[in-house]
Amino acid sequence: MKVPFLDLKAINLRYEEEFRRVLERTLQSGWFILGEQVRQFEEEYARFSGTKYCAGVGSGLDALILALRALDIGRGDEVIVPANTYIATWMAVTAVGAVPVPVDPDPLTYNLKPEDVAGRITRRTKAVIAVNLYGLPAPLAELSELCKQRNIYLIEDNAQAHGAKYRGKPTGSWGIINATSFYPGKNLGALGDGGAVTTDSKELIERVRILRNYGSPEKYIHREVGMNSRLDELQAGFLLVKLKHLEDDNMRRQQIARVYLEELEGIGDLVLPVTPSDSVHVYHQFVVRTCKRDELRGFLHEHGIGTLIHYPVPPHLQEAYRFLGYRKGDFPVTEEIAETVLSLPIYPCMEEWQVELVIDTIKKFFRTRG
Repeated sequence: MKVPFLDLKAINLRYEEEFRRVLERTLQSGWFILGEQVRQFEEEYARFSGTKYCAGVGSGLDALILALRALDIGRGDEVIVPANTYIATWMAVTAVGAVPVPVDPDPLTYNLKPEDVAGRITRRTKAVIAVNLYGLPAPLAELSELCKQRNIYLIEDNAQAHGAKYRGKPTGSWGIINATSFYPGKNLGALGDGGAVTTDSKELIERVRILRNYGSPEKYIHREVGMNSRLDELQAGFLLVKLKHLEDDNMRRQQIARVYLEELEGIGDLVLPVTPSDSVHVYHQFVVRTCKRDELRGFLHEHGIGTLIHYPVPPHLQEAYRFLGYRKGDFPVTEEIAETVLSLPIYPCMEEWQVELVIDTIKKFFRTRG
């Protein structure tokens, strides 16, 4: 493959020597669970996120579940979620026994629209989960104000937007509690699974820390029925290394995105990403839309260029959520997005010639296919 969709080997080999020092330090310490590296990462990631507190956990899904549990959201409650999102957002809601209430997104930003969210709030609504999809912040100030007016919680799913900002304030700091993922492909990705919860509430973070550790505030004392979801000490060390480079890596993503935006403007029927003036987009994905999506994807593959579809089947049409009773046509914007989106390669160590090859190949496709 001339241009892989994502080259995790190249991304991480840049830090090989630093990673080896982390491994050696961890082995020498003899401490592998909830040690000094986790504590240090939690402090630094909280600072990066503009929050007072952070708790490292096992995955992004666990982070969302723990956030909901810390707020005592459960059976009989409703949580408003984007219809257009990765299914983990919905799974966290059903994992605590609550009901996900989907809302179609803005067709330009792919994120929630506050006015549409307002129309789905009922007396059973306890929270809104705002996903900062593809690296672009949702309208967080407006959603925050709406939630305050309706006396419900705002939670951010910030798994795709490490380093993004809305009105100058970092994503992951707008909700009463927020969740993120460090899955290897994320802008800040570990070398395995990992996630975190961020908040300004000392009470909420203390509860998350107890819940993530078997419901235990101290060894063999169990205050609640908790779970085992702790950020690995070794992964915390790797993340500390990569956090130092995240701003530069995001700047490189933004640089590639600018080239794509300039060169692909007006090409065929491509719909390019938009970034509102009050937002800083970190381009976890560079997502275009075209009615010829499958043809274009095949053409790019033939020319050695990898792509992905985020996401080909919306949650409401997945077998896992058949019990909710939704059918095709219930969320038309989400369904149209699923049928037309294509994610192009974008990652920090992508070379100039690779970016040019992607652009030239797309232009060639539309020249030859009309």
